Amino acid sequence: MHVLKRPVDGRETSDGTRPPRRRQADRSARTRSALLESAARGLSRHGYGNLVLEQVTRDAGYTRGALYHQFKNKEDLALAVIDWIDETWRAEVGRLVEQERDPVAALILLARGHAVYCRRDVARVAIALKLEFSDQDHPVGRRLEQVSDGLVKRCTRLIKQGRSAGTIPTGPPARAVALAFIGAMEGAVIELAGQAPHDEELAARAAAGALGLSPDAIPMRERRRR
Repeated sequence: MHVLKRPVDGRETSDGTRPPRRRQADRSARTRSALLESAARGLSRHGYGNLVLEQVTRDAGYTRGALYHQFKNKEDLALAVIDWIDETWRAEVGRLVEQERDPVAALILLARGHAVYCRRDVARVAIALKLEFSDQDHPVGRRLEQVSDGLVKRCTRLIKQGRSAGTIPTGPPARAVALAFIGAMEGAVIELAGQAPHDEELAARAAAGALGLSPDAIPMRERRRR
């Protein structure tokens, strides 16, 4: 006699189907992902103040009930979007930067990767919210500041490493240079939105200039990508 064993969560049963609890978790994850992406598009285009939850759910193909099952309110949704964007940026850009040992190459790779990442409108959430919550004490603004500070610290560390190696010239404090680097990179991305592949190339050039580097100083492996 063939006896069915109790399936371990995530495993298929003997008939090739997933257990009900796993299927429910998969549906919940898909719902959450769709709502986050829809909200990210709305925040990028309209900002937090003008974000309409009914539109978010409609664009995602779900009901308000589905949204409130996942998130408490609009603030909770916006905080989750910021975390989601940060996670995807780290996975797609940050991971590659961490694998690069040369600090100059890592910084140029960061600028290029950020430009490519921002070709999706959902990636402009941080830019839109930064303008909206500037000088405001709000949970969304504070969370965004935490994420932004993480990027500043990453760039500051790489700049210090480059200066120690002699590949980045000395000058203003490393943190100030990091802020200028990020500003140059984001400025190029904003102004060149939709103009691929020039957005990637010019974001790298602008970022290199903020570091005090000439185009000829960009690592060879980066110049070969042009």
